[in-house]
Formats: sequence, C-alpha cells, structure tokens
Amino acid sequence: MKQGKYIDPRLPFIDLHRHLDGSVRLETVIELAGEQGIELPASDVESLRPHVVVEGRAVSLMDFIGRFRYLTAILHDLDACRRVAYENVEDAQREGIDYIELRFSPWFMSETHGLDPAAVVEAVADGIKAAERDTGVRAQMIGIMSRTYDTETCHRELDALLAHRDHLVAIDLAGDELKFPARLFHEHFRRARDAGLEVTVHAGEVDGPESVWDAVRELGATRIGHGIHSLADPELVDHLAEHRIGLEVAITSNIHTGAVDEYASHPVKDMLELGLLANLNTDDPAISGIDLRHEYEVAAPLAGLSPELTRQAQANALEMAFLADDEKRNLLERKASF
Repeated sequence: MKQGKYIDPRLPFIDLHRHLDGSVRLETVIELAGEQGIELPASDVESLRPHVVVEGRAVSLMDFIGRFRYLTAILHDLDACRRVAYENVEDAQREGIDYIELRFSPWFMSETHGLDPAAVVEAVADGIKAAERDTGVRAQMIGIMSRTYDTETCHRELDALLAHRDHLVAIDLAGDELKFPARLFHEHFRRARDAGLEVTVHAGEVDGPESVWDAVRELGATRIGHGIHSLADPELVDHLAEHRIGLEVAITSNIHTGAVDEYASHPVKDMLELGLLANLNTDDPAISGIDLRHEYEVAAPLAGLSPELTRQAQANALEMAFLADDEKRNLLERKASF
C-alpha cells in the first residue's frame, strides 16, 4: 500500500479499536440476507448504504449503535460469524494493516438468531486464525461485555468469553456508558483479571472524566476506549501520562456519534501534545464508511495533527498493543526489512 506523509512506512500500521461486528462488508450483508431470506431495508449495496453508514452524524450514540442491527441481522449461524471474522482480517490486509485487535460482543452477535454465545466466540476465533494464516496479518481478539443489556447478562456473556479464554487477549466494556457506569462491573473485571486477561474499557466517550477514573480504579483498565473527555481533569491527565494508560482514539467515530462537534475541536491534538499515550483507530468502519488510512490522512489533519504527531500516534499504537515485547520487536523488524 502506498503510504502518504501522515503514515510512517518504517512503523507498523496498527488498529487497536475496531469492532468486528461494526466492520461487516455490505456486500456480505446483501449476499447472506438473500440466501437466508432475511429482510433488509434495501436489496443492493448502494441502497443499503444510507441505512448503515452515517453521513454527518448520528442522532445520538445509541442511534449510531442501532445501525449495527443490519450488520448482525445476517449472523444466522456460526458459519456466518466465522466468515465475518475472516473477512475482517482480509480487509485489514487490504488496508495495509500489520497488526489489529478485533473486539466483539458474543451476546450481541448471537442475540438476533438465538445462537450460543460461547459457540460464537469459538467461530470468531476460527475465522480470525484462518485469516491470519492466509493473509500474514497478526490479529488478536478482545471480548466485549455489552453493558447495555444489564450486569447479570454481562456475567453470562463473560462466562461465554471465559469458556474460550485462550483465544482472547483482553476484555472490554462497551455500550451505554451513561446508564451503566463502569463501577457496576467491578466483579466482572475481577473475574477477567483473575483469568489473566488485559483490560480496556469504553470510558470518557459521552460521560466525563469520572467515567475514566472508574475504569482505571474500579476495573483495572490499562487502556481506555476513546477517553476524549479526560482533559477536563488535570489530575486525571497526569495519572494517565504517569502510568502510560493508553487512549484508543477514533476521531471520525467521535464526530459521527456527536461526542465531538467537529474535527477542529477534537481533543486528540491536545492529548498528543500533552504526552498522553494516544493512538488512532477506526472503531466501526462499516458504519463510519472509513478505513484506518482515512483516520491518518484525512481525519488527523482535519483535527490539527501534523505529520510528526500522527507519527507519534502510530508509534504509540505499538507501545499500547496487547503484545509481548518480542512480538513488538518482530513487527518493527519486518517493517525495517521492506
């Protein structure tokens, strides 16, 4: 892939915050819906696009999340889950991505057609492993607990994830941050940490700094999904910087969900200039209609990032990755050999 001035070809190209179920090809949605007789609002890709892809911004974060329903509608069996996972890694290869962490909620993926959430985890793992072999892209899985269901359902979702713990690198908490604050999930994340899993939590996306504090103090998060409201609390900024707690930033997604009004007012520039460990990610490429290259070459400049700051974000991604040090060195060495 030809690199622009905002992507350093000497560094691995990495996406750490991408929802697998928000990265389904519209072509696949149309094909599988047709095979299974699943009703969609349109029967061709271009007509379906306005129902899935956000133009400008969604009405709210929950409206944004609601667009997933067309992407999960076609997950009628485990083969469909396996295929979607495989295609996620294929698409990462096409984007020139060297390493990706794909996150997903097995409860959310299984709900529409009553699948077994634990079996969904296994199917996703099968698809990712096969695609790793075929593409050469390094990919790892992050299991999501979808807090929007409720705390008890999240325990059952965690059961499904831990049943295949060896396939996972971390546990995440996503969904309605305002109605289901992180502190409600203290016991869930104790279980996750006891299983030896890393912790990343959606926080500070629509709620304020206290949400990030809870994710760090109550849940043991070493990375934060979004965290864009962290800068409102100087003490929190100091804590994040001192402890090298990573911030998984998704500029375009934040515009589309209405978490940030416009590119020019996005805090990512201030985050990086303050020395915070922030990187750039896609979040839900199928819904935002983007890829990782867009975030570096279009969104980042619009948010005021210089090539030097985007390079720092790219380097930060490698530091933040849930990878052993030897694997990080291997990624760097592979880039140096080209």
